[in-house]
Amino acid sequence: MTKKSIVILISGSGTNLQAIIDAVERGDINASITAVISNRADAKGLQRAQRAHINTIVVEQGDHPDRESYDQVLIAEVDRFQPDLIVLAGFMRILSDQFINHYQDAILNIHPSLLPALKGLHTHRRALEAALQVHGASVHFVSNELDSGPVVIQAEVPVLQDDTEASLADRVLQQEHNIYPMAIAWFVDGRLKINGNDVLLDGKVLNRPALWKADQLVISEQH
Repeated sequence: MTKKSIVILISGSGTNLQAIIDAVERGDINASITAVISNRADAKGLQRAQRAHINTIVVEQGDHPDRESYDQVLIAEVDRFQPDLIVLAGFMRILSDQFINHYQDAILNIHPSLLPALKGLHTHRRALEAALQVHGASVHFVSNELDSGPVVIQAEVPVLQDDTEASLADRVLQQEHNIYPMAIAWFVDGRLKINGNDVLLDGKVLNRPALWKADQLVISEQH
């Protein structure tokens, strides 16, 4: 049976990309990463992809006058690989409705907060400023509204008294490396689907996102 195809979009160092590459190589994700595309030629994640012998492509944002024209080129590049799933791994661009609709229900993103809390940027700083006791990360399907698509799985990270923005970010990132490959594996195995705003795992609607807590997976009651 032909393996599913994944295209990953990045902008930076690519630590989540590396976690996904490692999971594919271990056989935890039964798919092939057919391309890694970046909007920045200096993204270190491109080197990670090249070391893993994955196709790399750069679509520079400065070469295009607006988001729509950029995304037309991005769609053309992605479509060359006919992916079953688009994975956003630190891709620091807001995608147009055109792009999102073209890959309807087949784009996953990871966000460094327990959505719907702390949408947008600087989540670790804002968690500390709000004196939150628990922070974390969320894997969600991408919708036309920023950081608002249905959430698949979350990881909780306790906020410690002596935490800095950097220390909290580091611990959240470690948990991202656990939950993102897990969600991708569910999708490519056909276990994870979306129906409107409902997330289905093994054919049952999740009442709330799956939770990775203290290195254990907790699935809420389903119907």
